[in-house]
Amino acid sequence: DSEHVVIDALSKDDEKPVLQNTSTKTTQTSTANKEEDISMWPQFDDLDKRMMKIALPCIANFAINPLIGAVDLFWVNRMGNALAVAGQAAANQVFSSAFWIVSVLPSVTATLVSKANAKGDEGEVQDAVSQALVAGFYVSLVGSLLMLRYPDKVLSSVLKDGAPALKYAKPYLFIRSFAFLPSLISIIGFSAFRGTLDTKTPLKISLFSNMCNAVLDPILMFTMAMGVPGAALATLFAEVVSAGSFLALLLKRRMIRWSKIFRLPSWTALKPLLKGGAALQLRNVALNLTFLAVARVTQSLDDNGVAAAAHALAIQVFQLGGVVLLALSTVAQTVVPNEMIERVDPVTGEKSGGKSAAKSLVNRLMSWGFILGIVLGSLQLVLLPALQKSSPLEEVRQAAVIPSILASVYQIMNGLVFIGEGVMVGCGNFMQLSLSTVVATCAALLSLNTLPKLYGLTGVWMSFGVFNIFRLAGVWLHQTRLGPLAKVNMKQTA
Repeated sequence: DSEHVVIDALSKDDEKPVLQNTSTKTTQTSTANKEEDISMWPQFDDLDKRMMKIALPCIANFAINPLIGAVDLFWVNRMGNALAVAGQAAANQVFSSAFWIVSVLPSVTATLVSKANAKGDEGEVQDAVSQALVAGFYVSLVGSLLMLRYPDKVLSSVLKDGAPALKYAKPYLFIRSFAFLPSLISIIGFSAFRGTLDTKTPLKISLFSNMCNAVLDPILMFTMAMGVPGAALATLFAEVVSAGSFLALLLKRRMIRWSKIFRLPSWTALKPLLKGGAALQLRNVALNLTFLAVARVTQSLDDNGVAAAAHALAIQVFQLGGVVLLALSTVAQTVVPNEMIERVDPVTGEKSGGKSAAKSLVNRLMSWGFILGIVLGSLQLVLLPALQKSSPLEEVRQAAVIPSILASVYQIMNGLVFIGEGVMVGCGNFMQLSLSTVVATCAALLSLNTLPKLYGLTGVWMSFGVFNIFRLAGVWLHQTRLGPLAKVNMKQTA
């Protein structure tokens, strides 16, 4: 079947050891090299090469999902019905928000696995991944049951009672509700492989499963005349293929053991996962409260679905460059905790890693985020006329122009925000990140209460700008005042 195809394609990688010796791959910086000796700007040196080796597969992996999202949007648009686009977009936003509110496990898992991998502790890697899967099962069970039992209440977060788009949103959400568990398994698996610095395996799985989605979309939607529910079924099938592939490979690579999955974990082993997860839960709630508020305000701007369809088009424009910056955020989450652990080469006696090396790495990542934000934002502006052709509706294209321009300009700021927040996760400063996001959410909600009334959909995207300005302020405070890699704190622990 489909899962065996992708597993067989990856079987040649099964001979690779699970735990990599990162002292030569990720932490070659000697403690004799001071932070100031390493330029913060890209030099295409060993540091850049090591980061790119990890980042490029991550970028490709993150790029696949929005591309498939663009395929879904393309085929739903082919129905020539703005309400169908609005309904699918609303249901997809509700599922995504509900999913990401509870999916705090991957970020914590990646950090724990990265630290265990740096120490060469296979048992600790198995504990982290197995416990995340067990917790994920119960979380996904609750999430699916709530969406299946109370679809109207769930959709009311973005759609008004009696909204015409509900006709398309409810059947789509019903089918997507069954994807909660496979989706959570997939992102935990992705985080586990990323924690061991293997970013190629998740890319192959994601590519194969999403190809299934792309092939099934037109078949189910038009050949079998299922419409919007057909798009949901295609996505569900892809998620099941992905989850099955990750589970099989995690077992083959000895990153999980059935005995640990079915064994009640000790509090000592579970505490880091739950502590970090609880802190990140606050952040996820704040983030998705913002996204749900954006969706609800957008849906309320008109009754014909034009604003919602234009907003979906602007989101696609943003994701063109945003996926690269989000991928770099996950790279920061992985390499920073690995770099912070100081090691000694048993042969040469040379030290590597430590806070000084981690600070140099963070500075380089931030500079890459700034440069790429400018480049990607400019690219989006150049490609904007072509991207707008994905919608056949002239009124939708016109409504999406200014929001799409704002989405492009914001990339300059997003590069710093996404990577900076990835650094906060990598440092284990989950509560600092959560509090920063809560403050940004409050500012965004105030903006959403005023700006859309004055500027319509453009006001919604102006509120996004306010949201990310406050997040950027939180990143600045972490890196200059509050974080473990801030100069003042490094001097105190020196």
